[in-house]
This record gives sequence, C-alpha cells and structure tokens, in this order.
Amino acid sequence: MKSSQSSARLERKTVEKNRRIHMKSLCFKLVNLIPNRHSMKALSQQDQLEQATVYIKKLRERIEELKEKKMKLNIEGISENFRGRMMTSLRLPVIEVKDLGSSLEVVLITGLHKRFMLSDIIGVLEEEGANVVNANFSNVGDKVFHIIHSRVTSSRVGFEIARVYERLKELVH
Repeated sequence: MKSSQSSARLERKTVEKNRRIHMKSLCFKLVNLIPNRHSMKALSQQDQLEQATVYIKKLRERIEELKEKKMKLNIEGISENFRGRMMTSLRLPVIEVKDLGSSLEVVLITGLHKRFMLSDIIGVLEEEGANVVNANFSNVGDKVFHIIHSRVTSSRVGFEIARVYERLKELVH
C-alpha cells in the first residue's frame, strides 16, 4: 500500500514538474515575441506577464483602430470608385495618342455601345504614315479598351500626332 502511495506521489511530482517546465517555456516564448524584451529580462516572471498583457491590449486597440480606418477607407473608396466610374462614363470615348519617337501608341477607351471596326482605326494610322505592329482590345465591364502600337514610316518631315488624334476622334464620335 505504501509503495502505491509513494509512486502516486512521485507521479504527481513529475507531472507538476513537467507542467512548470512547460509553463516556463511558454512564458519564455511569449517574452521573445514582445518588442523591447531586453529590458524585460531583468523583470520577474510575473512582471513579464503583466508587460505582455499590456502589450497585447495595445495591439488589440491598434487592430480595432486599423479595422475602423480600413472600413472608413473602403466606404470612401467605394464612393470614390463609383464617382470615378461615373465621370469616366460621361467622358467616353477617351483617346490618347502618344509619340514615342519612331513609334506611336494609341489608347482608345469606349463604351460597349460604340460600334466601329478596329480595322478602321488601323486604316487611319496607316493613311497617316504608321505601320501597325500590334493591336488588341479588351472588354472590361461596360468599357472596351483598344491599344495599338505602330512604327512611324512616313517619309514626311514630322508625323502629325494632332491630325491622327482628330481623325480618330471623328471616327469614334
């Protein structure tokens, strides 16, 4: 009977010792996760845990502040995005003709309701003295994006960007 009591007592001591070792290990890990832990090493374990608690509370407050800020930005972003879409819809089509030295880039953004052929745009560019190297279009939502890259081959002095712009404007309006 005494041997069973002593073995039970020994087992409890071992379990308690393992628990304390485990808790000490967890406290050590916690302290290592906290910034400025160098000053915390001189503190007692109880003080370290209190410092960790304070730090975690500050983190929670910061998380809440950031969540509120994110929600506010999302709401403002949605309204800003909606406003931007409305303004773009009112200003369609968008035509950009960029002179890149010996090459030319044309970006054309229209609504789905505008019907014209990509070949018409290419024809205008070729008539004005540019060879189309690459042309593509994409539908995104209710907009069509055309992007055309061409090389200027005109023997005329100076390629007239303004003229190309005006001809494209007539074509898509």
